[in-house]
Amino acid sequence: MHPVQIAPGVYEVGVSDWNIRDFHGYSTDLGTTYNAFLVVDEKVALIDSVKKEFSDRLIANITRILDPKRIDFVISNHTEPDHAGSLERVMHRVGEDKPLFCSKMGHKNLPKHFSRKFNYRPVENGEELSLGRRTLSFIETRMVHWPDSMFTLLKEEGILFSSDGFGQHYAGPERFDDEIGERIMAPAKKYFANILLLYAPLIEKLIRQVQELKLDIRMICPDHGVIWRRDPGKIISAYRHWCRQEPEKKAVIIYDTMWKSTQKMAEAIQEGISAEGVYCRPLSLRTWHRSEVMTEVFDARAVVVGSPTLNNGLYPSLADFLCYMKGLKPKNKVGAAFGSYGWSGEAVKLIETELGEMGIPLIQPGLKVQFVPEREQLEACREFGRRIGAAVHAGISASS
Repeated sequence: MHPVQIAPGVYEVGVSDWNIRDFHGYSTDLGTTYNAFLVVDEKVALIDSVKKEFSDRLIANITRILDPKRIDFVISNHTEPDHAGSLERVMHRVGEDKPLFCSKMGHKNLPKHFSRKFNYRPVENGEELSLGRRTLSFIETRMVHWPDSMFTLLKEEGILFSSDGFGQHYAGPERFDDEIGERIMAPAKKYFANILLLYAPLIEKLIRQVQELKLDIRMICPDHGVIWRRDPGKIISAYRHWCRQEPEKKAVIIYDTMWKSTQKMAEAIQEGISAEGVYCRPLSLRTWHRSEVMTEVFDARAVVVGSPTLNNGLYPSLADFLCYMKGLKPKNKVGAAFGSYGWSGEAVKLIETELGEMGIPLIQPGLKVQFVPEREQLEACREFGRRIGAAVHAGISASS
Protein backbone atom coordinates (compact mmCIF):
# COMPACT_ATOMS: atom_id res chain seq x y z
CA MET A 1 0.00 0.00 0.00
CA HIS A 2 1.60 3.28 -1.10
CA PRO A 3 0.88 6.70 0.44
CA VAL A 4 -2.11 8.58 -0.93
CA GLN A 5 -3.05 12.23 -0.46
CA ILE A 6 -6.58 12.39 0.92
CA ALA A 7 -6.72 16.19 1.27
CA PRO A 8 -4.20 19.01 0.73
CA GLY A 9 -1.28 18.20 3.02
CA VAL A 10 -3.00 15.12 4.50
CA TYR A 11 -1.72 11.65 3.61
CA GLU A 12 -2.68 8.08 4.40
CA VAL A 13 0.62 6.28 5.04
CA GLY A 14 -0.49 2.93 6.50
CA VAL A 15 -0.10 -0.62 5.22
CA SER A 16 -2.19 -3.52 3.94
CA ASP A 17 -2.10 -6.90 5.65
CA TRP A 18 -3.31 -9.00 2.73
CA ASN A 19 -2.75 -12.42 4.29
CA ILE A 20 -4.11 -12.17 7.83
CA ARG A 21 -6.98 -14.60 8.32
CA ASP A 22 -7.57 -14.43 12.07
CA PHE A 23 -7.74 -11.33 14.26
CA HIS A 24 -8.01 -12.54 17.89
CA GLY A 25 -10.74 -15.02 17.03
CA TYR A 26 -12.39 -12.98 14.26
CA SER A 27 -12.08 -14.32 10.71
CA THR A 28 -10.46 -11.83 8.33
CA ASP A 29 -10.91 -13.56 4.99
CA LEU A 30 -10.61 -10.21 3.20
CA GLY A 31 -7.43 -9.22 5.04
CA THR A 32 -7.18 -5.84 6.75
CA THR A 33 -5.28 -2.57 6.75
CA TYR A 34 -3.52 -0.65 9.49
CA ASN A 35 -4.12 2.97 8.53
CA ALA A 36 -1.93 5.84 9.71
CA PHE A 37 -2.12 9.48 8.70
CA LEU A 38 0.36 12.30 8.18
CA VAL A 39 -0.77 15.93 8.43
CA VAL A 40 1.75 18.38 6.97
CA ASP A 41 1.38 22.01 8.02
CA GLU A 42 3.73 24.48 9.69
CA LYS A 43 4.06 21.61 12.15
CA VAL A 44 3.81 17.96 11.09
CA ALA A 45 1.74 15.36 12.94
CA LEU A 46 1.60 11.60 12.55
CA ILE A 47 -1.73 10.12 13.66
CA ASP A 48 -1.50 6.46 14.72
CA SER A 49 0.96 3.84 13.61
CA VAL A 50 0.76 0.19 12.52
CA LYS A 51 1.36 -3.36 13.70
CA LYS A 52 4.96 -3.97 14.77
CA GLU A 53 5.77 -6.33 11.87
CA PHE A 54 4.99 -3.53 9.40
CA SER A 55 7.10 -0.81 11.05
CA ASP A 56 9.62 -0.58 8.22
CA ARG A 57 6.88 -0.22 5.62
CA LEU A 58 5.27 2.60 7.60
CA ILE A 59 8.61 4.40 7.85
CA ALA A 60 9.18 3.90 4.11
CA ASN A 61 5.76 5.38 3.32
CA ILE A 62 6.44 8.42 5.49
CA THR A 63 9.86 8.85 3.89
CA ARG A 64 8.25 9.10 0.45
CA ILE A 65 6.64 12.34 1.66
CA LEU A 66 9.21 13.78 4.07
CA ASP A 67 12.09 12.95 6.37
CA PRO A 68 10.53 11.34 9.50
CA LYS A 69 12.65 13.69 11.65
CA ARG A 70 10.45 16.54 10.39
CA ILE A 71 7.50 15.08 12.33
CA ASP A 72 6.83 17.35 15.33
CA PHE A 73 4.00 15.46 17.03
CA VAL A 74 2.86 11.83 17.20
CA ILE A 75 -0.74 11.08 18.19
CA SER A 76 -1.79 7.66 19.50
CA ASN A 77 -5.58 7.33 19.40
CA HIS A 78 -5.53 3.75 20.73
CA THR A 79 -2.91 1.57 22.42
CA GLU A 80 -3.88 -1.82 20.95
CA PRO A 81 -0.79 -3.35 19.27
CA ASP A 82 -2.21 -3.28 15.74
CA HIS A 83 -2.10 0.54 16.00
CA ALA A 84 0.63 1.21 18.56
CA GLY A 85 2.93 -1.76 17.98
CA SER A 86 5.38 0.19 15.85
CA LEU A 87 5.58 3.26 18.10
CA GLU A 88 9.04 2.39 19.43
CA ARG A 89 10.40 2.20 15.90
CA VAL A 90 8.54 5.37 14.89
CA MET A 91 9.73 7.37 17.89
CA HIS A 92 13.30 6.20 17.29
CA ARG A 93 13.15 7.66 13.77
CA VAL A 94 11.12 10.75 14.64
CA GLY A 95 13.04 11.59 17.82
CA GLU A 96 12.27 10.09 21.20
CA ASP A 97 11.96 13.54 22.81
CA LYS A 98 9.12 14.55 20.46
CA PRO A 99 5.68 14.85 22.13
CA LEU A 100 3.52 11.70 21.99
CA PHE A 101 -0.12 12.72 22.50
CA CYS A 102 -2.64 10.25 23.89
CA SER A 103 -5.69 10.10 26.15
CA LYS A 104 -5.28 9.97 29.92
CA MET A 105 -5.98 6.24 29.88
CA GLY A 106 -3.56 5.93 26.98
CA HIS A 107 -0.93 7.52 29.20
CA LYS A 108 -1.55 4.75 31.75
CA ASN A 109 -1.44 1.98 29.17
CA LEU A 110 1.29 2.91 26.69
CA PRO A 111 4.24 2.75 29.14
CA LYS A 112 3.22 -0.82 29.97
CA HIS A 113 3.79 -1.80 26.36
CA PHE A 114 7.25 -0.30 25.84
CA SER A 115 10.58 -0.42 27.62
CA ARG A 116 11.62 3.07 26.48
CA LYS A 117 10.28 6.22 28.14
CA PHE A 118 8.70 8.71 25.78
CA ASN A 119 7.55 12.31 26.09
CA TYR A 120 3.91 11.46 26.77
CA ARG A 121 1.38 14.29 26.60
CA PRO A 122 -2.01 13.13 27.92
CA VAL A 123 -4.84 15.34 26.65
CA GLU A 124 -8.21 16.46 27.97
CA ASN A 125 -11.43 15.82 26.11
CA GLY A 126 -11.83 18.75 23.69
CA GLU A 127 -8.21 19.89 23.99
CA GLU A 128 -6.72 21.35 20.81
CA LEU A 129 -3.28 21.31 19.22
CA SER A 130 -2.28 23.95 16.65
CA LEU A 131 -0.28 22.84 13.63
CA GLY A 132 -0.14 26.37 12.23
CA ARG A 133 -2.93 26.99 9.76
CA ARG A 134 -4.84 23.97 11.01
CA THR A 135 -5.90 22.56 14.34
CA LEU A 136 -6.26 19.08 15.81
CA SER A 137 -9.01 18.54 18.40
CA PHE A 138 -9.10 15.46 20.64
CA ILE A 139 -12.37 13.71 21.49
CA GLU A 140 -12.39 11.12 24.26
CA THR A 141 -14.21 7.93 23.17
CA ARG A 142 -13.61 5.71 26.18
CA MET A 143 -14.68 2.08 25.62
CA VAL A 144 -15.04 2.48 21.86
CA HIS A 145 -13.62 -0.02 22.17
CA TRP A 146 -10.82 0.23 24.79
CA PRO A 147 -10.67 2.55 27.83
CA ASP A 148 -7.89 4.57 26.15
CA SER A 149 -9.66 5.18 22.83
CA MET A 150 -10.01 8.68 21.41
CA PHE A 151 -10.77 10.36 18.09
CA THR A 152 -8.76 13.19 16.55
CA LEU A 153 -10.47 15.83 14.40
CA LEU A 154 -8.67 18.04 11.87
CA LYS A 155 -11.09 20.91 12.35
CA GLU A 156 -10.53 23.08 9.29
CA GLU A 157 -10.77 20.12 6.90
CA GLY A 158 -13.57 18.32 8.78
CA ILE A 159 -11.54 15.09 8.80
CA LEU A 160 -12.24 12.72 11.69
CA PHE A 161 -9.49 10.21 12.47
CA SER A 162 -11.72 7.67 14.18
CA SER A 163 -9.35 4.93 15.34
CA ASP A 164 -11.34 1.66 15.50
CA GLY A 165 -14.67 3.40 15.02
CA PHE A 166 -16.36 3.10 11.59
CA GLY A 167 -13.75 0.62 10.36
CA GLN A 168 -13.79 -2.67 8.49
CA HIS A 169 -11.36 -5.54 8.21
CA TYR A 170 -10.84 -5.19 4.48
CA ALA A 171 -7.73 -5.01 2.31
CA GLY A 172 -8.24 -4.24 -1.36
CA PRO A 173 -7.14 -1.93 -4.15
CA GLU A 174 -9.84 0.56 -3.14
CA ARG A 175 -8.91 3.24 -0.62
CA PHE A 176 -12.22 5.14 -0.44
CA ASP A 177 -15.91 4.35 -0.03
CA ASP A 178 -16.79 5.77 -3.46
CA GLU A 179 -14.31 3.37 -5.09
CA ILE A 180 -15.84 0.22 -3.58
CA GLY A 181 -19.48 1.25 -3.17
CA GLU A 182 -22.12 -0.77 -1.33
CA ARG A 183 -19.86 -3.86 -1.03
CA ILE A 184 -18.05 -2.30 1.93
CA MET A 185 -21.16 -2.31 4.12
CA ALA A 186 -21.02 -6.08 4.73
CA PRO A 187 -17.47 -5.94 6.19
CA ALA A 188 -18.48 -2.84 8.17
CA LYS A 189 -21.47 -4.67 9.63
CA LYS A 190 -19.38 -7.72 10.49
CA TYR A 191 -16.84 -5.45 12.20
CA PHE A 192 -19.56 -3.84 14.31
CA ALA A 193 -21.23 -7.16 15.18
CA ASN A 194 -18.03 -8.81 16.36
CA ILE A 195 -15.94 -5.98 17.83
CA LEU A 196 -18.18 -3.08 18.82
CA LEU A 197 -21.55 -4.69 19.63
CA LEU A 198 -20.80 -4.90 23.36
CA TYR A 199 -20.31 -1.12 23.40
CA ALA A 200 -23.40 -0.22 21.36
CA PRO A 201 -25.03 1.89 24.13
CA LEU A 202 -21.81 3.90 24.58
CA ILE A 203 -21.40 4.36 20.82
CA GLU A 204 -24.99 5.56 20.46
CA LYS A 205 -24.40 8.08 23.26
CA LEU A 206 -21.13 9.23 21.66
CA ILE A 207 -22.80 9.79 18.28
CA ARG A 208 -25.46 11.94 19.97
CA GLN A 209 -22.79 13.96 21.77
CA VAL A 210 -20.83 14.52 18.56
CA GLN A 211 -23.99 15.60 16.75
CA GLU A 212 -24.76 18.07 19.55
CA LEU A 213 -21.34 19.64 18.97
CA LYS A 214 -22.44 20.22 15.34
CA LEU A 215 -19.05 19.26 14.00
CA ASP A 216 -18.57 19.62 10.27
CA ILE A 217 -17.40 16.08 9.50
CA ARG A 218 -16.63 15.78 5.79
CA MET A 219 -14.43 12.69 5.89
CA ILE A 220 -13.98 9.77 8.30
CA CYS A 221 -10.61 8.02 8.42
CA PRO A 222 -10.74 4.78 10.43
CA ASP A 223 -7.66 2.75 11.32
CA HIS A 224 -8.93 -0.29 9.38
CA GLY A 225 -10.34 -0.46 5.87
CA VAL A 226 -11.49 2.25 3.50
CA ILE A 227 -11.86 5.97 4.14
CA TRP A 228 -15.38 7.44 4.05
CA ARG A 229 -14.98 10.53 1.85
CA ARG A 230 -18.05 10.59 -0.41
CA ASP A 231 -20.72 9.97 2.21
CA PRO A 232 -19.46 9.76 5.82
CA GLY A 233 -23.05 10.20 6.93
CA LYS A 234 -23.83 6.75 5.52
CA ILE A 235 -21.68 4.89 8.04
CA ILE A 236 -22.81 7.18 10.88
CA SER A 237 -26.45 6.41 10.02
CA ALA A 238 -25.64 2.69 9.86
CA TYR A 239 -24.03 2.86 13.32
CA ARG A 240 -27.09 4.63 14.74
CA HIS A 241 -29.27 1.85 13.34
CA TRP A 242 -26.96 -0.96 14.46
CA CYS A 243 -26.70 0.47 17.98
CA ARG A 244 -30.47 0.08 18.42
CA GLN A 245 -30.16 -3.65 17.64
CA GLU A 246 -33.58 -3.77 16.01
CA PRO A 247 -34.05 -7.36 14.78
CA GLU A 248 -35.28 -8.36 11.37
CA LYS A 249 -37.84 -11.05 10.57
CA LYS A 250 -35.11 -13.64 10.76
CA ALA A 251 -34.02 -16.71 12.72
CA VAL A 252 -30.66 -18.43 12.85
CA ILE A 253 -30.08 -22.08 13.70
CA ILE A 254 -26.60 -22.68 15.10
CA TYR A 255 -25.51 -26.27 15.58
CA ASP A 256 -22.90 -28.97 15.30
CA THR A 257 -23.40 -32.68 14.90
CA MET A 258 -21.62 -35.98 15.60
CA TRP A 259 -23.51 -38.56 13.52
CA LYS A 260 -25.86 -36.24 11.57
CA SER A 261 -28.79 -36.59 14.00
CA THR A 262 -28.58 -33.01 15.26
CA GLN A 263 -28.10 -31.89 11.66
CA LYS A 264 -31.31 -33.64 10.60
CA MET A 265 -33.12 -31.90 13.45
CA ALA A 266 -31.67 -28.51 12.43
CA GLU A 267 -32.79 -28.93 8.83
CA ALA A 268 -36.30 -29.95 9.85
CA ILE A 269 -36.57 -27.01 12.25
CA GLN A 270 -35.46 -24.73 9.44
CA GLU A 271 -38.26 -26.08 7.25
CA GLY A 272 -40.78 -25.25 9.96
CA ILE A 273 -39.48 -21.71 10.51
CA SER A 274 -39.35 -20.97 6.78
CA ALA A 275 -42.91 -22.29 6.38
CA GLU A 276 -43.98 -19.35 8.56
CA GLY A 277 -42.44 -16.88 6.14
CA VAL A 278 -39.40 -16.14 8.32
CA TYR A 279 -35.93 -15.99 6.76
CA CYS A 280 -33.86 -18.80 8.25
CA ARG A 281 -30.85 -20.94 7.47
CA PRO A 282 -29.04 -23.60 9.52
CA LEU A 283 -25.42 -22.66 10.30
CA SER A 284 -23.12 -25.56 11.04
CA LEU A 285 -20.19 -24.59 13.24
CA ARG A 286 -18.21 -27.22 11.36
CA THR A 287 -18.49 -24.97 8.29
CA TRP A 288 -19.17 -21.44 9.53
CA HIS A 289 -16.62 -19.41 11.50
CA ARG A 290 -17.88 -18.04 14.81
CA SER A 291 -17.55 -14.43 13.63
CA GLU A 292 -19.60 -15.10 10.49
CA VAL A 293 -22.26 -16.76 12.65
CA MET A 294 -22.25 -13.80 15.02
CA THR A 295 -22.83 -11.45 12.08
CA GLU A 296 -25.93 -13.51 11.22
CA VAL A 297 -27.05 -13.48 14.86
CA PHE A 298 -26.65 -9.69 15.02
CA ASP A 299 -29.89 -8.79 13.22
CA ALA A 300 -31.86 -12.00 13.90
CA ARG A 301 -34.87 -12.12 16.20
CA ALA A 302 -34.59 -15.81 17.10
CA VAL A 303 -31.40 -17.70 18.01
CA VAL A 304 -31.94 -21.46 17.92
CA VAL A 305 -29.02 -23.52 19.21
CA GLY A 306 -28.53 -27.27 18.81
CA SER A 307 -25.91 -29.63 20.20
CA PRO A 308 -25.39 -33.34 20.69
CA THR A 309 -24.48 -34.35 24.23
CA LEU A 310 -20.81 -35.27 24.57
CA ASN A 311 -19.44 -36.54 27.90
CA ASN A 312 -22.52 -35.19 29.69
CA GLY A 313 -21.86 -31.74 28.27
CA LEU A 314 -21.99 -29.47 25.25
CA TYR A 315 -20.23 -30.27 22.02
CA PRO A 316 -16.98 -28.22 22.14
CA SER A 317 -17.79 -26.01 19.13
CA LEU A 318 -21.09 -24.99 20.74
CA ALA A 319 -19.42 -24.21 24.05
CA ASP A 320 -16.92 -22.06 22.17
CA PHE A 321 -19.57 -20.14 20.26
CA LEU A 322 -21.85 -19.57 23.25
CA CYS A 323 -18.89 -18.16 25.19
CA TYR A 324 -18.09 -15.87 22.24
CA MET A 325 -21.69 -14.67 21.87
CA LYS A 326 -22.10 -14.12 25.61
CA GLY A 327 -19.15 -11.71 25.59
CA LEU A 328 -20.82 -9.55 22.93
CA LYS A 329 -24.16 -9.34 24.82
CA PRO A 330 -26.63 -9.19 21.90
CA LYS A 331 -30.03 -7.67 22.70
CA ASN A 332 -33.64 -8.11 21.55
CA LYS A 333 -33.42 -11.85 20.92
CA VAL A 334 -35.52 -14.89 21.79
CA GLY A 335 -34.06 -18.35 21.90
CA ALA A 336 -34.65 -22.08 21.80
CA ALA A 337 -32.53 -25.20 22.24
CA PHE A 338 -32.50 -28.64 20.69
CA GLY A 339 -30.23 -31.62 20.32
CA SER A 340 -29.75 -35.34 20.02
CA TYR A 341 -28.25 -37.66 22.59
CA GLY A 342 -27.40 -41.28 23.25
CA TRP A 343 -27.46 -41.83 27.00
CA SER A 344 -28.08 -38.73 29.10
CA GLY A 345 -28.98 -35.65 27.05
CA GLU A 346 -27.72 -32.74 29.18
CA ALA A 347 -26.76 -30.50 26.24
CA VAL A 348 -30.21 -28.98 25.69
CA LYS A 349 -30.51 -27.90 29.32
CA LEU A 350 -27.00 -26.48 29.26
CA ILE A 351 -27.84 -24.42 26.16
CA GLU A 352 -30.96 -23.06 27.84
CA THR A 353 -28.89 -22.06 30.87
CA GLU A 354 -26.38 -20.24 28.66
CA LEU A 355 -29.13 -18.40 26.77
CA GLY A 356 -30.74 -17.43 30.08
CA GLU A 357 -27.46 -15.99 31.33
CA MET A 358 -27.35 -13.84 28.19
CA GLY A 359 -30.82 -12.48 28.93
CA ILE A 360 -32.35 -14.31 25.96
CA PRO A 361 -35.83 -15.61 26.91
CA LEU A 362 -36.85 -19.05 25.69
CA ILE A 363 -39.71 -19.34 23.20
CA GLN A 364 -40.58 -22.87 24.32
CA PRO A 365 -39.06 -25.86 26.12
CA GLY A 366 -36.10 -27.49 24.43
CA LEU A 367 -36.47 -30.43 22.07
CA LYS A 368 -34.43 -33.63 22.52
CA VAL A 369 -34.23 -36.73 20.35
CA GLN A 370 -32.46 -39.93 21.38
CA PHE A 371 -30.19 -41.37 18.70
CA VAL A 372 -31.55 -40.92 15.13
CA PRO A 373 -34.73 -38.85 14.56
CA GLU A 374 -37.46 -40.78 12.72
CA ARG A 375 -40.41 -39.48 10.74
CA GLU A 376 -42.56 -38.52 13.73
CA GLN A 377 -39.65 -36.88 15.50
CA LEU A 378 -38.71 -34.91 12.39
CA GLU A 379 -42.31 -33.71 12.16
CA ALA A 380 -42.02 -32.63 15.81
CA CYS A 381 -38.94 -30.66 14.77
CA ARG A 382 -40.89 -28.96 12.00
CA GLU A 383 -43.64 -28.05 14.45
CA PHE A 384 -40.97 -26.77 16.84
CA GLY A 385 -39.76 -24.56 13.99
CA ARG A 386 -43.26 -23.35 13.11
CA ARG A 387 -43.77 -22.17 16.69
CA ILE A 388 -40.46 -20.34 16.53
CA GLY A 389 -41.49 -18.71 13.25
CA ALA A 390 -44.79 -17.59 14.78
CA ALA A 391 -42.93 -16.14 17.77
CA VAL A 392 -40.63 -14.19 15.43
CA HIS A 393 -43.67 -12.74 13.65
CA ALA A 394 -45.27 -11.78 16.98
CA GLY A 395 -42.09 -10.18 18.30
CA ILE A 396 -41.45 -8.15 15.17
CA SER A 397 -45.08 -7.00 15.03
CA ALA A 398 -44.97 -5.96 18.70
CA SER A 399 -41.84 -3.87 18.17
CA SER A 400 -42.93 -2.24 14.92
